[in-house]
Amino acid sequence: MTDAAPMLAHGTGHYCERLPSQPLRKHFSRVWINRIGTEGPILVVPDGAIDLQWMGGRWRVAGPDRSPQAETLAAGMTVIGFRFQPGAARGWLGPAMADLCDQRVWLEDVWGPAGRRADQAAPTRDPENPAAHLERALAGLAATMPLPRPELQYAHRILLQGPSSGQDIVPRLMAQLQMSERTLRRQFEASFGYGPKTLHRILRFQRYLRLARGNPARTIGSLAADAGYADQSHLVRECRRLAHCLPSQFPHVPVKDMSAPGK
Repeated sequence: MTDAAPMLAHGTGHYCERLPSQPLRKHFSRVWINRIGTEGPILVVPDGAIDLQWMGGRWRVAGPDRSPQAETLAAGMTVIGFRFQPGAARGWLGPAMADLCDQRVWLEDVWGPAGRRADQAAPTRDPENPAAHLERALAGLAATMPLPRPELQYAHRILLQGPSSGQDIVPRLMAQLQMSERTLRRQFEASFGYGPKTLHRILRFQRYLRLARGNPARTIGSLAADAGYADQSHLVRECRRLAHCLPSQFPHVPVKDMSAPGK
């Protein structure tokens, strides 16, 4: 574990995000662009998401992550990411998402020759708006891709809601989805990369980070309570596990919205 604050991926240069174009919204939730600033190791903390990224002229798959992932990218590199809707990645990628956990793999390694063709079909010919060109390329693929299963998207929304009446998350999901515990875990691992308890922990941590970014003057203890932690010590343990630092060390860098006026 490091004693230094982690350099977040979206805090290393110019990071911004927005909604994808309408044809892609059933498959992807966000489009983001990160223009890397200084070269050096960056940290990606688990967020429960899976991204399709365009970098160095190739598509690659990032996530799902169970633990923090450190990566060194060259200064000046631009990475364009398309964040899959919850449960959508498996329909695009094929294997169970648990097989890709904590990995960064080229799309060619997942799709084979089809991945090479996707790379060749998507070079950014528009230097002023490369993300838009990539969106058009993905829209052509999206027409043939299955949509995420609605019951799994519903389960994801339950986890996003945050603190409940104290009921354990697994029995709650089993009752809501009418699945056995074994089936529930198998479906989660296939679509999200890990079981419901792990995804619940990761989304709770992301909820804390969003609260902290939006409320910098609030105490860590009050933010932890609102995020759903039992107490501040509980948050500290999770922060050590998921970000390799203490909550007080975490740089809460705001996220810019490309679609906002004046951005």
